[in-house]
Amino acid sequence: MSILSENFNNKIIIAPLADVSDAPFRKINKMFGADLTFTQMVSAKGAISNQFDSLRYLVFAREEKPIGVQILGNDPIVIEDFISQIVSLKPDLIDLNCGCPAQKVINQKLGASLLDNPILLEKIIKSMVKKSEGIPVSVKLRLGRSKNKINIAENVRIAEGAGASLVTVHGRTRDDKYSTDSDWTAIKKVVESVKIPVIGNGNLFTPEDIKNFLEYTGCAGVMLARGVIGNPFLIERTKQYLETGVISENASIDKVYEVLKMHINLLLREYNELTAIPKIKKNIVWYLRFFDGISVLLNKIFSFNDIHSILEYLDLHVLNIKNKNYDSEDLSIIDKKFKERIIFWLSDDLLIGS
Repeated sequence: MSILSENFNNKIIIAPLADVSDAPFRKINKMFGADLTFTQMVSAKGAISNQFDSLRYLVFAREEKPIGVQILGNDPIVIEDFISQIVSLKPDLIDLNCGCPAQKVINQKLGASLLDNPILLEKIIKSMVKKSEGIPVSVKLRLGRSKNKINIAENVRIAEGAGASLVTVHGRTRDDKYSTDSDWTAIKKVVESVKIPVIGNGNLFTPEDIKNFLEYTGCAGVMLARGVIGNPFLIERTKQYLETGVISENASIDKVYEVLKMHINLLLREYNELTAIPKIKKNIVWYLRFFDGISVLLNKIFSFNDIHSILEYLDLHVLNIKNKNYDSEDLSIIDKKFKERIIFWLSDDLLIGS
């Protein structure tokens, strides 16, 4: 059954995040109630050229469904070939990335650069629909290139007319990247202008944010990105709030540690230890950034090079949190840095693909 054949109200979709949205991340988010997850953004050109890094992003397990594939491309013919290959994998949604503002992507006239070329955008979407064999096609869009060039209304109408089954709108421009507040009013106007479902994205970090956003904009659902990194509990808490009007407390250190250990074990099963260790270190910081002692953790965790030392220190760190052995910190500073994408230890250009 297609995800679009179900009641689409209040769907929570997890964005495709470069170097984040691997199988362990998707499985954890699914466990907490995500309605749809995505593979990492896949280069159409790279995939049809049999580039390993592109092809491996397409791998997903049956229990991960429903799942979407987001593609990066600007050549309708290449995209047709790519979609002809991936329909056999039976993803539940095929999405075109027109939102990534990373300079390396823009320089190749990909991602958010497509916002400036509505004619090409229409050709690409029609090619996708033509080859998708009934799998729904969606498009991830930003508001436009800049505050002085907002063309979301035109691009959404093109997407709908070309056969897209839904659109996701990130409430910032390409030039904004991630540094401004999401424009809810612009997204609301998009919802009112089309008949297909609109998913809203951008700056949604709390159950209150999400509920207020859905009520104000009328979006069919939300796409969460930074909000669920190290925080899959947001999904469960939001669903409970939408259903009951009651907001549960933030996850306790015991609950966070339980899920973090589960995530670490999934990473160790998914990758060899050498590959897993950098991912484990980042996830430890992401999960524990809500607790005092985060500054100590940041100074210490990246000095370890073997899994035994990491896990031994992690046990000690969590025990210190539980025993209140750390000085109180202004965690809002850490949260601000996280939201500004400082605490990622990755290239700015490669972190988030949409």
